[in-house]
Amino acid sequence: MTTATGRTTPPSTVIAAFVGFLVSCVFAVTSAGVLVGTHDDIVEALRSSGTSMTEEQLQSAATFTQVLVASIAVVIALVQLWLAFKLRSGRNWARILLTVFTVFQIGSLFIGQGAATLPAYGGALVAALAVVASYLPASNAYFGKRA
Repeated sequence: MTTATGRTTPPSTVIAAFVGFLVSCVFAVTSAGVLVGTHDDIVEALRSSGTSMTEEQLQSAATFTQVLVASIAVVIALVQLWLAFKLRSGRNWARILLTVFTVFQIGSLFIGQGAATLPAYGGALVAALAVVASYLPASNAYFGKRA
């Protein structure tokens, strides 16, 4: 649909994809928050791996791991958020990048021997549904008009 200003209004499928990616971002940040509560589990995993680290080194390694993973999750969520807004405005390259991000997001669930959290699974599922919505016929027509 075209408005009086000549701008094309996104179809409901693109809006659904946009909202899905927003929800996926919330899940990513929530997943990073859940990780903060696993400090003792990380220390125990390091300890049981047979490492020769001192207790202080184990605590530091666990903290570093938490900060690193949480920082990466937040940065990815911010990039995904930015891409979601570009998707809503009709940028096909954003749709493609969000698809790639979602593939990596789903792939990351299978790495790390079951270390993924419930919010991580939820975020991946919502992102996958958002990708599907962004490729439905109404969405394709919207991105085709914007090209």
